[in-house]
Amino acid sequence: MTILVTGATGHLGRLVIDSLLARGAEPHSIVAGARDTAKAADLAARGVTVRALDYSAPATVTSSLEGVDTVLLISGSEIGQRTAQHQAVIDAAVAANVSKFVYTSLAHADTSVLPLAPEHQDTERAIAASGLPAVILRNNWYTENYAADLARAAETGVVASSVGDGRIASATRADFADAAAVVVLEDGHVGEVYELSGDTSWTFDDFAAAAAEITGRPVAYQPLTTQEQSAALEAAGLDAGTIGFVTALEAGIRDGALADADGTLTRLIGRPTTPLVAGLRPLV
Repeated sequence: MTILVTGATGHLGRLVIDSLLARGAEPHSIVAGARDTAKAADLAARGVTVRALDYSAPATVTSSLEGVDTVLLISGSEIGQRTAQHQAVIDAAVAANVSKFVYTSLAHADTSVLPLAPEHQDTERAIAASGLPAVILRNNWYTENYAADLARAAETGVVASSVGDGRIASATRADFADAAAVVVLEDGHVGEVYELSGDTSWTFDDFAAAAAEITGRPVAYQPLTTQEQSAALEAAGLDAGTIGFVTALEAGIRDGALADADGTLTRLIGRPTTPLVAGLRPLV
């Protein structure tokens, strides 16, 4: 088996490669697709094959798939461009007749109201239409997404958000990376859509308590209305488009878009997911 990991120099991609190697994959069987191959020099030093892969340059996508059996498409980071970028990978995978195509999507992507959802919906539909033998990994939030909130809590003793009492069933990138590695390496997953989350969901009151434990200072959660959040973001210099995106994201979380916690991720990786405090602690 030859495995292509796209976005291999990103946070998640590197962890997936670490997990593949830890689970016995031969380094030469892994192809690390990277926009900037210089950033993958450490992967090459470990024996991993490195190929140029730019989602926006279809010729590089095609060449990166040469001799590849399995593709892990890690969703791109350029919001607004991802539908076309992902389509390029799907088309190249069809042409290469790959035997397994794995995609990292969003929690409950088919019904989610989060502003991130439409491009994931487009990609899932494109994968289904392609006929590729596919596995969809619908990842909940990464605990690491709250590194900036933890830093502000350490500095000010306050964490402010308009998520209200919304719950978040986050897990660490390493947890999700392990699941991707398992699905890539094991048989029996094609055709599945996995909703992946942490074992336990948490509120921002819980986050404040975790931040206090980690930083050693009192931390309070300050709930904001959407209007108050918008004003705070505007005062921080954010443009109207970004403010609208952030407040829509937090409104979705407030309404439960990331609340569902079940044992699917734990079942796949064979261990409990990383608790909130343990996931946040390395971010200090």
